[in-house]
Amino acid sequence: MNQLDSLLQVLGGIGLFLLGKTVMTQGLESLARRTMRRALTRFTKSPRTGAITGAAVTALVQSSSATTVAAVGFVAAGLLTFSQSLGIIFGANVGTTVTGWIVMIVGFKLHLGATAMPLILAGTLLHLFARNRTRHLGWAIAGFGLIFVGIDSLAAGMEPFSDVLATDRFPADDWIGRLTLVGIGVAVTIVTQSSSAGVVLVLAALGSGTIVFSQAAALVIGMDVGTTFSAVLATVGGNAASRRTGFAHVVFNLFTAAGALLLLDPFTWTLERWLPGGPAADPQLSVLLFHTTLNVFGTLAILPFARPFASLMIRLVPERGPELTRRLEPRLLSDPDAAALTALVTVREITRHLLRRLRTKLRRRRGGDAELDAAIQRAIDETHRYVWKIRPPSTDESSHERVVALLHVLDHLARLATRLGETEGIPGSLEDPRLARLARWLHRVAGNGSLALIHENPTEAIVNLDRTRQLLREQRRTVRHRTLDAASRHTIGADDAMDRLDAVRWLHRVSYHLWRIFLHLDAAHVGTTDAKHAPTRRRDAPRVHSSPPKLLDDEAEPG
Repeated sequence: MNQLDSLLQVLGGIGLFLLGKTVMTQGLESLARRTMRRALTRFTKSPRTGAITGAAVTALVQSSSATTVAAVGFVAAGLLTFSQSLGIIFGANVGTTVTGWIVMIVGFKLHLGATAMPLILAGTLLHLFARNRTRHLGWAIAGFGLIFVGIDSLAAGMEPFSDVLATDRFPADDWIGRLTLVGIGVAVTIVTQSSSAGVVLVLAALGSGTIVFSQAAALVIGMDVGTTFSAVLATVGGNAASRRTGFAHVVFNLFTAAGALLLLDPFTWTLERWLPGGPAADPQLSVLLFHTTLNVFGTLAILPFARPFASLMIRLVPERGPELTRRLEPRLLSDPDAAALTALVTVREITRHLLRRLRTKLRRRRGGDAELDAAIQRAIDETHRYVWKIRPPSTDESSHERVVALLHVLDHLARLATRLGETEGIPGSLEDPRLARLARWLHRVAGNGSLALIHENPTEAIVNLDRTRQLLREQRRTVRHRTLDAASRHTIGADDAMDRLDAVRWLHRVSYHLWRIFLHLDAAHVGTTDAKHAPTRRRDAPRVHSSPPKLLDDEAEPG
């Protein structure tokens, strides 16, 4: 095999490894997504527990980016603090080192490249013909097989280069040489967009004798730094939580890289003393020990300062953008559950603002609200566009239903916002005794049926709003009949009559939209996978609905 063929085989091996890792990660993430999300929220109580959970979850799904995106989503949704999410991110760096150990043991020590071929067939057949979770398991198995076929191809392609790329052709083993190798490691990770691929390339080069331990260690340091490049790119145009995460990732990896360079010689001396034969006896094992050690010790060193570090990041990267929609992070769309959860929090906040605007209108206050009304309408439109972009897996019916519920809520929010803009003649008409009582009733229910009640006793909140809707529907008919009768007898003017009809119609429509908003909000909330950390929902709470308004003495209370 000539050098050109070997080079092509090396490139093909890298490509197969990256493809296999992508396929395996997709399968594992789909298989364990709900478990991963529950674990991150359930066990993350502090930065320390977050680091342990982040490491375990990343090792399980073989994707630090999936772990990081989930953590960003939880911060945006208010389920985790930023300092807790930093623990997860630091731990994810430790979890990524597991890939290197799997690759070395199974790929380079056991040489399972050829024997992994049947795994690819078995996994692909499972993915094509199985259903539900078994399909994802098949995809993970097929990706696992592809990884080791790629490693086999990469290792075979590297052998002819052992003479051409001798160790003396690499930079000298001094500070300048090590910094040069760090730069090469950064470049390799930026090109491949995967530090794992770079580590595999280093292990293959070590196995063929192309490089030695000290050179490989410097390359690995650079590859850890290179991962921050993709993290920074992913945060461009993102919200504050995402940008803080990316910035923190860069600072942390630079910190661990500096420490690793300083500790490289002491680590080498330790291996020479305690490992039989030193690093030269098993350079692949040595470089993986170094890679894992630098990430573990870097995490242990920074964890005691996680909260001050988080405060610094918050000061350096302030919030920006509209208040209501600043949580809507485009990066979260890669995780439909995280995106839907963030959208739900945003929708609840919009609902809170609209309830406040409604209560102001019902108190017949005017003026000074045009800018706020426009901001709310823009927030509804932006959130609507964001929810449309959420693409739950076709096999995940609950996620699909949650997105549908959010779209229903946003549709009624938009209609309610439009109704609130149609109040030019309403406040004056509410001076009529009957309409005034109905307006006070709706004002009271809009307060009792607030978002606090939807968490504590959702059934009661929805029942209250439904009773109000039915009451106002009946009163719409009654008021219409009485008003038209009074107008025909010329006891009220035509303009006054039309204003009263518009007012009772407006009250009924508003009550209908409120009822539907809370009904679908409850459906969207029930579908979340993070109910443990959501506000308490007590379906058996005491009934708290108030009495209907007392109407005119000569008329019985409507049902």
